[in-house]
Amino acid sequence: MHSVLSNGGELTPDQLATAAREAELDFIATTEHNTSDSHGVWGPYAGDDLLVILGQEATTDSGHWLALGIDPGRVVDWRYCVGDGVVHQHLDAVHRAGGLCVAAHPHVPYVSGEFRYPYEGFDVVEVWNGLWTSGQPWNADNEAALAEWGRGLVADVRTGCWRPVMGNSDTHLEGQIGIPQTVVLAQELSTNAILAGIRAGRSWVAASSAITMSLKVSAGDRCAGIGERVATLGEPALVAVDIRGVPSGSVSFHTNQGAAHPESVTDNGSGVVEWGTSAEESNFVRVEVRHPDGHMAALTNPIILT
Repeated sequence: MHSVLSNGGELTPDQLATAAREAELDFIATTEHNTSDSHGVWGPYAGDDLLVILGQEATTDSGHWLALGIDPGRVVDWRYCVGDGVVHQHLDAVHRAGGLCVAAHPHVPYVSGEFRYPYEGFDVVEVWNGLWTSGQPWNADNEAALAEWGRGLVADVRTGCWRPVMGNSDTHLEGQIGIPQTVVLAQELSTNAILAGIRAGRSWVAASSAITMSLKVSAGDRCAGIGERVATLGEPALVAVDIRGVPSGSVSFHTNQGAAHPESVTDNGSGVVEWGTSAEESNFVRVEVRHPDGHMAALTNPIILT
């Protein structure tokens, strides 16, 4: 998110922290454009109930990327383009410091916003960005980013090295915070734990805190959750998603074979949807939940089946 200390931000850190708590967020990331000026002002607004992760949005001429979990006061260079061949030097520097590198809003339709770097070297892809949706929580740019990532996931899972996704509000203005938000399955509320959960894909994305979901795959006495791996040992696998907060929505399972087993959510928005598969049929399973109008309500990173 961006404050008045960043180009385009209209809210103070105090206002952002208040809005984050109202949106029931546990953590936020401060990512001012090409500056670390806000790093030192967040102390009075953070607390046991709200973690503030320090970061920066590097707005280069060939796309934007997020450096999350950087040291206080650190500035990541942004003065280059894809043709210079230097972006990996900056990614490596963030990695050496324990930070996370995110390819931001890869398909936004404005000059320098569209992401033209290869994803290689980036830890995560932002497939859901809330800023450029014209008042809607989902648009064609996000759809394109999700489809692109989904196609690459098939090959990446085969190689054993897949890249997770996340969603960010990219808050600049009032009313944007937490739409969407990344839900991280972490051991504790700390920067290291949150970044580790995101890096491992132990996360899913929701349109708001009104939506809750869990996903697991079971085979025999073994089971795995989002971002994990389950050894089926040749046994059938049962995929179960428990969704709340999406009235009359739809659930679809996605594998290396494409979309499978669409099913409706009840009118009250709550229910469990199950689907049977196997490691021979599905190298992985991920889930999308959509509102009746087709807009995304939630999406997950995959569970790997072996």
